[in-house]
Parts: sequence; structure tokens; C-alpha cells
Amino acid sequence: MPPVPADPGPQPVPPPGTDPAEGPARESGRLSGPLFRDEQPGAAEPGASETVVLRAITDDTPPPAPAGGPHPGAPGGPAAGQPFVVPSSHPGQETPVAQADPQPQPPQRKQRGGRNLQAAIGVGVGLGAVIVASLFVVKALFLVVVIAAVSVGVWELTSRLAERKEIKAPLVPLVAGGIAMVATGYWSGIQWAAASLALTGLAVMVWRMAEPPENYLRDITAGIFTAFYVPFLATFVAMMLAADDGPQRIVLFLIVTVCSDTGAYAVGYKFGRTKLAPTISPGKTREGLAGGIGLSMLAGALLMELIIDGGSWWQGLILGGCAAVTATLGDLGESMIKRDLGIKDMGTLLPGHGGIMDRLDSLLPTAPVVWLLLAAFVGS
Repeated sequence: MPPVPADPGPQPVPPPGTDPAEGPARESGRLSGPLFRDEQPGAAEPGASETVVLRAITDDTPPPAPAGGPHPGAPGGPAAGQPFVVPSSHPGQETPVAQADPQPQPPQRKQRGGRNLQAAIGVGVGLGAVIVASLFVVKALFLVVVIAAVSVGVWELTSRLAERKEIKAPLVPLVAGGIAMVATGYWSGIQWAAASLALTGLAVMVWRMAEPPENYLRDITAGIFTAFYVPFLATFVAMMLAADDGPQRIVLFLIVTVCSDTGAYAVGYKFGRTKLAPTISPGKTREGLAGGIGLSMLAGALLMELIIDGGSWWQGLILGGCAAVTATLGDLGESMIKRDLGIKDMGTLLPGHGGIMDRLDSLLPTAPVVWLLLAAFVGS
């Protein structure tokens, strides 16, 4: 409890123009010195050494009680919300007490590209296991995998066209024609696959006649494009599978394409400086493209020498380089489609990857190139 001062005696009369309530407050001994830096200090009583601690404006909780004094608002102490007095170790000085700033929270690291890396790896391993099992257990099972991927890819593309652009590409003739293209390509060759593509285009035109004529040309154009882009390009995978060493050709085709994507990502992430196509895919760099071509050529040279009958390493270099270029162009092509539609992914079926079409973007245009080069180097 603060000491009670002795009888102060007669009080002086405040000068004219001074608030009478201010005089006693300043001489009561409870406040001394200026409250702000630009206020002129007044005459302090000899021996007075007190520091004024102001309550924080933005904090609703009372400040901690000073050592040896009551807490603000407690009996015998200053009222809540009012300044309180603590002894000062430096007479005549007043040091404002500042509250410590809260510790800044460390920024959370965002995953690159917004992808769930663990889910992406898990899905990739699962797809690889399905492909290997279907290729080397019963070869025809891989044809079922291709047909399923084509059907889902056609559904994803036509659905996004309808949602974003109101383009009504007929789904039923496209799926039926896609199955026919893949099956005839596997059992009968490229001539029957091309005939199936032509019949699919006619079926799209006839099917769309059941709707009003508005936007007829737009819808059938989108339908014929879908038939060519997804099932017809996938037919070359089925034709590679039809060869005597079909599983080995599929492995070569898949590995050189995956190496192109992997090499481009790794080198571009580490050394990428020059943008390849900033308006289409800002993440791709020329350094990444060089890395993808180099790794794909290395994989092609090794696999052509080791698993393809009659293959040579120099043929693998050519095949790997061409595959890397077409894989990059295919990726950029689908990026153009997605930017035109205003979407990031074609679907959500594969966690960490997007949709089926987001995995087929580099495989589809690479398939006819690899099929053609293998047929030229070692026969079909």
C-alpha cells in the first residue's frame, strides 16, 4: 500500500485560466513527468522518481501488476484503464513499456503445382502394376486397359466441352467408335482402324441430327476432333501390342515417354531459366526440354539394344529424341485446350494427377511416332 503523505498545508491558488481540477491532480504525487515526448516536462518535486506505464490501447486485458504494487482495478490501486505508477531506477526519466510483438508464424510450404505428391506417387505405382500385369500375364488384357482408358478419356473431354463451352459432342457414337478403332487396329491393322474412324465421323453427324440445328457444325466438328484425338491415336498403341514382341514395344514406348516428362521436370526445376512457352505452360523451360530429350534418348538407346529384337542403340537415340519432342508438343496441345476451357485438369479420377486425359496428353501423340519408327527399324 502506498504511503500516505503528511499534511501538505495550505494549497497554492492556481493561476488564472487553469483548470482547478488539474492542479491537485498534478500535485497529488500519482503522476509526474510528461505523458508524451512532445510535451514539455514540468517541475518535479525533489526526490520524486516514478515511471508512468500506460495501458495498451489495443489490448483489452489489464497489464500485469508491478512488483510491490497493486494490480489496476484492485482495492487500493488505480482504476482499471487508468495509468499506474511503478518506481523507476533512473530518477527524472520515464521509459514507456512496450508489449512484445507476437511471434510471426512460419509460412506454410505449398506443394509444387498444387499436387498431392504422395497420392500422385501411389497412383503412378498402381497404374504401373496394372500395366505390367496385363502385359506379361495375358497380352490381350492390356487391350482392355487401353479401351477403358479411351472410353473414360472421351467422356472427360466431351463433358468438359459441354460444361465450359456448351458444345454437345455426341458421347454414344464416340465411345462405340473408339472401341471399334482400338479393336480393329489390334486384330486387323491400320486400314480397318482408319475405316472405323471414318464411320465414327458419319455416326456423329447422324446422331447430332436428333437435336435442333443450332450449332450443328460446331458440335460435329468437336465430335470428329474427339474421335481423332483420343481413340484413333490410341489405336497405334494397340497396333504396337499386336507385334510378336508387343509387350516389349509397349514398355519401350511408355518408358521413353515417362523419361521425357521426368527429365524435363527434374532439369527444369533445378536449372530452368528460359521459358519455353510462357503463354501456354509457364512452368516449362527450354532447359527442361533439353533434359527431357537427353534422358529419353538415353532410355531409348538402352532399351532398343536390350529388349527389342534387331534393335540398335543409335535407333534408340533417334526414337527417344523424337518421342520427347512429340510428348512435349502433346502436353502443350492439351494445355491449350484446358486454357481455352478455363480449367486446370480434365477430371478428378486419379488423385494427384487429375483425370485420365491429363495422363494421356503426352502418350497419345507419341504413340504413332514410336509405332512408325519401330516399324521402319525392326518391322511391324
